[in-house]
Amino acid sequence: MSDFEAAAPFHHGASLRPLSLRAHPLIFGVVLFLASELMFFAGLFAAYFDLRSQTVVWPPANVHLNITESGIGTLLLGYSSGAMLLFTRSLTRNNARIARLWLSTSIVAGVAFLAIAMHGWSNNTFGVASDAYGSVFYTMTGFHALHVTVGVLLLCVLFSGLRSPALSANQRAGAEAISYYWHFVFIVWVAIWGTIYLIR
Repeated sequence: MSDFEAAAPFHHGASLRPLSLRAHPLIFGVVLFLASELMFFAGLFAAYFDLRSQTVVWPPANVHLNITESGIGTLLLGYSSGAMLLFTRSLTRNNARIARLWLSTSIVAGVAFLAIAMHGWSNNTFGVASDAYGSVFYTMTGFHALHVTVGVLLLCVLFSGLRSPALSANQRAGAEAISYYWHFVFIVWVAIWGTIYLIR
């Protein structure tokens, strides 16, 4: 990729990717990072199902999870992921005003998800040290909430960088990389929610 291609702004209707068949280094790096994160969460799922297979009563009798509240949180995070998709499409069309609207919507929905998660923790009848279930529950949901928090911060940084109507290739690649991370966070949560709240 030439230096000109890496720095030149995109024109109307252009792709989010630089004018090259190779992936932008930032996007490639994020994809590798997400692959490692996938392995991390796979380990947590393995621990959960291993503990579940060795326990007669799972979850313990004192565990009462609010499926409705967590379901609303899941819908909000899904909406946030969808808004992020519309944000990247708006960037592709050089519609900065609509892009900022979708991005701000995604941020608000992400914050609302975190608020619901913390409210659910505060009302749980068990803690991280209560038993094996409490340990694995808070480990899985806690690490995911940490990822959501990092994602919200990244979205806020991205929002502050949208002041320029003409974004460089590196800025657009950053937006695409962050969107991949945000979609990953939602997909992982769907798996966690289905495992903890539905399969049990």
